[in-house]
Amino acid sequence: MLSSITPLGERGRHNRFAVTAAAHIAGAVVGGAIIGALAGALGSPLHLSSRTTAIVLVVFAATAVAIELRVGGLRVPTLRRQVNEDWLGAYRGWVYGSGFGVQLGMGVVTIVTTAAVYLMTGIAFLTGSAAAGASVGAMYGAVRGGTVLATSHVRDPETLRSFHRRLHESASLAARATVAVEAAVIVLAITTAVRAT
Repeated sequence: MLSSITPLGERGRHNRFAVTAAAHIAGAVVGGAIIGALAGALGSPLHLSSRTTAIVLVVFAATAVAIELRVGGLRVPTLRRQVNEDWLGAYRGWVYGSGFGVQLGMGVVTIVTTAAVYLMTGIAFLTGSAAAGASVGAMYGAVRGGTVLATSHVRDPETLRSFHRRLHESASLAARATVAVEAAVIVLAITTAVRAT
């Protein structure tokens, strides 16, 4: 999907990249806020102490790391659904931009490639609040939606091919960075649990 919204593609569809990208980012923020609010609301009856919350977060993050590293053959659970690329030719840029953004911002309604999506939802759940969960989800959505800006320089076919090569070549680096962030969550959660005793 990332390569579907580019200045090159938008020009070919008679749309403006800036409008479509802005709609995509806004949609992703909304989608993230929706899933985060739902998760936070589901966690609200628990009333966990800060120490218990931190311990559960350690478990969530450690599980995410184990999935990323495929410990014991674990794999990221996912749906086999993508955004509908037929929208690209059927609707205006702001419509498919925001529609794709909402779906990708929610994280769990399309193909999930990293356990970090579930970790974000778990963090939102542990806030125990729809509002706080919405904030967690919105931040996630902003980051996920903002990835569309990586294509802002793609104005011709050769640049698009080069972008795809770099994206493919950086996949393992991105995977390692994801594990590092998840490990950092473990460290922060352990620190919080120790301080709460």
